[in-house]
Amino acid sequence: MNVYRAFNVELNDKVAHVQINRPEKINAMNADFWSEIRDIFAWIEDTAEVRVVVLSGAGKHFSSGIDLMLLAQIGAQLGKEVGRNARALKRKIEELQSSFNAVDQCSKPVLAAIQGYCLGGAIDLISACDMRYCTTDAQFAIKEIDVGMAADVGTLQRLPHIIGDGMMREMAYTGRTVEGEEAQRIGLVNRTYADQDTLMAGVLAIARSIADKSPIAVQGSKEMIRYMRDHSVADGLNYVATWNAAMLQSEDLRVAMAAHMSKQSPEFKD
Repeated sequence: MNVYRAFNVELNDKVAHVQINRPEKINAMNADFWSEIRDIFAWIEDTAEVRVVVLSGAGKHFSSGIDLMLLAQIGAQLGKEVGRNARALKRKIEELQSSFNAVDQCSKPVLAAIQGYCLGGAIDLISACDMRYCTTDAQFAIKEIDVGMAADVGTLQRLPHIIGDGMMREMAYTGRTVEGEEAQRIGLVNRTYADQDTLMAGVLAIARSIADKSPIAVQGSKEMIRYMRDHSVADGLNYVATWNAAMLQSEDLRVAMAAHMSKQSPEFKD
């Protein structure tokens, strides 16, 4: 496993814990962050032993979003010609989008554990995760509006599928802060915890319970759910019928049925 500058990565009990590790900078997303997260999720995708991912932030806060120094560096590279600037900026935005696309497109469930600040680009990141959990004192805000721009790395595209169109618009247009209990009420997070220690214990327990299930069934379920974001019910039914025509022949089905009949816990291959 590689050593990273912006992350700590550990693999235990088939759960990969991916921790943003810049607590002295409120886990701001610098250049290392954007490149390394793509590498990390490529490793996750290629490693059969990894069945579930937990994404967290070191220190008091999950993340304050994109590092302002990175924005300044991007701005310093622009010239005077609008057309060429626009092409360069579009390439950079698409590069950043690809980092969170790697999270969204991961075939394995990704659970976000959030404490303290979750601002700007951090909202883009958690919107790409399967489930979100937070401490009661967590603070969520789409801050791009306050610096004169529209969020451009996934929030406006993914968040409506999580909290609904109207609430997403309210957060995006006002930039207001949503705290832990409201975040649970509007469906932004599944559950809140009293503090960071209980948050991590709770989320890792959920991750391990998923890791104990058939990876064929878990990853198939994720693929079907993601497919339905952009397709009709009829398309989805056809896709899952085609998918299960193959996957129902998996050994996992036999193992699960035998364990159920013998009242034992099944053990599935990676």
